[in-house]
Amino acid sequence: RGQTTLNIFIAQPKPVWTAVRRCLVELLANDGSDPRLQQNQPLQQAAFYPYDNTVTMHLPMEIQEYTDFYSSREHATNVGIMFRGKDNALQPNWLHLPVGYHGRASTVQVSGHSFHRPRGQLQTNPADASQGSTFGPCRLLDFELEIGTVVGGPPNPLGRAMTLEQAKDRIFGFVLLNDWSARDIQKFEYVPLGPFTSKNFCTTISPWIVPTDALEPFRAATSAGSQSDPVPLPYLNDPSYSSYDVDLFVSILTQQNPTQPHVICKSNFRNLYWNCAQQLVHHSITGCTMNPGDLLGSGTISGSTPDSFGSMLEQSWKGTKEVPLGNGETRKFLRDGDTVIVHGKGSSDLGRVGFGEARATILPPTEQSAGQVPTTTERFTNVKL
Repeated sequence: RGQTTLNIFIAQPKPVWTAVRRCLVELLANDGSDPRLQQNQPLQQAAFYPYDNTVTMHLPMEIQEYTDFYSSREHATNVGIMFRGKDNALQPNWLHLPVGYHGRASTVQVSGHSFHRPRGQLQTNPADASQGSTFGPCRLLDFELEIGTVVGGPPNPLGRAMTLEQAKDRIFGFVLLNDWSARDIQKFEYVPLGPFTSKNFCTTISPWIVPTDALEPFRAATSAGSQSDPVPLPYLNDPSYSSYDVDLFVSILTQQNPTQPHVICKSNFRNLYWNCAQQLVHHSITGCTMNPGDLLGSGTISGSTPDSFGSMLEQSWKGTKEVPLGNGETRKFLRDGDTVIVHGKGSSDLGRVGFGEARATILPPTEQSAGQVPTTTERFTNVKL
């Protein structure tokens, strides 16, 4: 009571989360066994708020650390084909461990915000990095369709890794996540240590955490089906290897069409090779302490068909083709004024679950002295990696 985040509750062990959720279900369900709330109108008025413009959503937890993974085989294969060719699409380590990098927790924002187009160093000659860079606004701004795993439970002591079963009990729940990416800034900076400023400027999550228990009816095989070639090392080998059947969508609103979002991506949480428990146990394997409220991005969740590709990088195939937005507009990458909306839902014979949305709008770059600001038209012509 009186807390502005869920961190104290998230820090409790899993049996506490399960017991609280069971109590809420009994209070709220039409056929629930506890009628106290349904029969008490003053209590209802005190407990509920109308979900309208009078309610402001906030980050559900204080995020101490944020790590982003790269766990969809379909996405990793697409990106590998673009930059290394079909025969070398996956790096040699990719099928052996969940690849990830440390993001920036301070710039994780809740749905409904806006942010300025980032600036950075852009490779002068896309074909020759030795010619150096220029400074300016990102021209190739992108979204990434992801799910965020919220870590809960008491922290593991420093130096003590989790087992896979312990990792499963440490997953409190999931949020929608958009890991915004500046592709041209990323191109020049990522060798040899991976993305840095191209990923640290903004990440959007939904305000609602869907508890792990609520997703049990939607547990399903991953798109990979199995991990047999190669078999993961014992600490990563999951005897109940699976993910969740949750449909995921990305829509875009533009300044020309501000009221009717156009869906450009339809994917599914099943499209992961490394599942969320494997990501978490690998994160801890060196003895890294994982704290309640830590956030793990799944990596871009792409499917096997073009309409399921979870980024503009894939949708436009590295800027070589236009992506139609349904109203005559097209995009290769995102423009100022665009609003990107991620939403998700699961449905089965046992019920439905909604994730809400993760929405954010792109603003023009801020005025700064370093570098000349291109005009809007210049920023979106000849965009190709």
